[in-house]
Amino acid sequence: MKWVPRTAVALIALQLAVRAVLAVHGYFYWDDLILTGRAGTQGLLSPAYLFDDHDGHVMPAAFLIAGGITRIAPLQWIGPAISLVVLQLVASLALLRALHVILGWRPMLLLPLTFALFTPLTLPSFAWWAAALNALPLAAAMAWVCADAILLARTGKQRYAVTGAIAFVVGLSFFEKAAVIPFVAFAVTALLAYVGGDSDALRSTWRRGVRLWWACLAITATWIGVYLVVVDQQRWSFDPGMTWDLLVRSVTHGIVPGLVGGPWEWQRWAPASPWATPPVTVMVLGWLVLGAVVAVTVARKQRIGPVWAVAAGYAVACQVPIYLMRSSQFTALELAQALRYLPDLVVVLALLAAVGLSAPNRATSGWLDHSRTRAVVIVCAGTLFVASSLYSTTTFDRIWQDNPTQAYLRTGEASLARAKAQSDAPMLDQEVDPLILQRIQWPENLASHVFALTRDRPEFAGSTTDLRMLDMTGRLLPAQVTWVRSMKQGPLPKCGYLVQPDAPVRIPLDGPLLPSDWTAEVNYLANSDGSIMMSLSEGTEVKVPVKPGLNRVFVRLPGAGDALLVRANTSALSVCVASGPVGYVAPR
Repeated sequence: MKWVPRTAVALIALQLAVRAVLAVHGYFYWDDLILTGRAGTQGLLSPAYLFDDHDGHVMPAAFLIAGGITRIAPLQWIGPAISLVVLQLVASLALLRALHVILGWRPMLLLPLTFALFTPLTLPSFAWWAAALNALPLAAAMAWVCADAILLARTGKQRYAVTGAIAFVVGLSFFEKAAVIPFVAFAVTALLAYVGGDSDALRSTWRRGVRLWWACLAITATWIGVYLVVVDQQRWSFDPGMTWDLLVRSVTHGIVPGLVGGPWEWQRWAPASPWATPPVTVMVLGWLVLGAVVAVTVARKQRIGPVWAVAAGYAVACQVPIYLMRSSQFTALELAQALRYLPDLVVVLALLAAVGLSAPNRATSGWLDHSRTRAVVIVCAGTLFVASSLYSTTTFDRIWQDNPTQAYLRTGEASLARAKAQSDAPMLDQEVDPLILQRIQWPENLASHVFALTRDRPEFAGSTTDLRMLDMTGRLLPAQVTWVRSMKQGPLPKCGYLVQPDAPVRIPLDGPLLPSDWTAEVNYLANSDGSIMMSLSEGTEVKVPVKPGLNRVFVRLPGAGDALLVRANTSALSVCVASGPVGYVAPR
């Protein structure tokens, strides 16, 4: 039927149009700035960059793509937006191919395709660039490998084992969760054989695709070794009770409403990402539709039980490992409502739906045979689902745009350009506003990393003669050092503390400092150009340039302690250091 592929292409085009609007309305958010910051401070092909432990993820291909786009147009959203649409196109076409392999161009193909294209369950993982660089390649690779596994079992052509293994490697290079792909592919292929009448489906599926399965197992074992070397597993906690609560919440507030185009409503507290807040109406409607679909499919199709069992099992399996490793008694249940861990579930449900639709009909289900009434019901239900999904997409788009990052970065870039035009003094490095990136993301939360590739700006350094700071909106303001602690007066009249190459000095403070990034206002008198090394008594050294005469310099000192350690770094240099404050930088 020629109208089926045309309709499928039209549905994909509509999805891309909707997703393109969502992508254009978006902007960098949280982990996106970590990717861009690392791309600006590390070599794109260095192992340290490609195989970085990114919050438990190993994703070299994602880092490479993000870094390349960032280097071409630093902090310009158009590149990431285009990449989102392109990756979505690849994932949608891969799914269409897999559904066609299972069902051919039967009209029933449009049902799982429509669900997968428009369900809001994939919205959060698409709009957030860093998440999409994981989720969309995973979805594409999963669909492709499943199709190759089925074709290999049908035809015996070994090229499908090769292309399937390659697609698996590509998926793993974007997201370690792709390790589930061989198991999904085996389950889908075996179920397809089972519903087709193969009483020994597991054994025959293994035998027919043995080269693909062994290749995937070898690749998985190798990748597990790489993952364990890269990722620090000890930082994660395990809380089975909270894991159960998160799993239940993801079903009641995420998966079930998503089956009918929910959740309709979203909430967001900056800087968190949006989470689904479905009203009771859509939750009840989801359960009713799920129950009706189960009842109809059991009445209509033979051998459908294992298909439903695998669907339910994967809904649990795709989430439990993540919740086990990332949850604790302090975890908010809204984590499960963020829906970021469900895009691969959507692909699996679509493929399993296609497998179920290919099963033979029961002899007693003639009342469900093709008729005008059945066609009208299916079309109306599909239209209502798409309308409901588009409404959820609209409400998500509206709340996703509530992002302070765009205004902050644009204001910050303009401020830095003016600062460079007004002075050749470097900028003292500082943390960006916590709503943009918090301290836990250090050092990517430093302005020197966020604006690393901004061309028109002052240099960032550990010391400066002109103290300025970016406020919470990105504006550049004159600044001063607060008096959290002060250096005690030195013993030498009219000098304070005399620092020379062979005479390092310990300048006591009037109290201890806890670990942090402190700033010292250093008033000094030097006899010549040179440099000194400064640090807190429990901190790293910072090189500070000095010039002859009476001057002032502001130094960023990470660490803790109750004294400053100063030593001259230039021969014949003598520096008198007076008392001054040590504290935080604040607007003047």
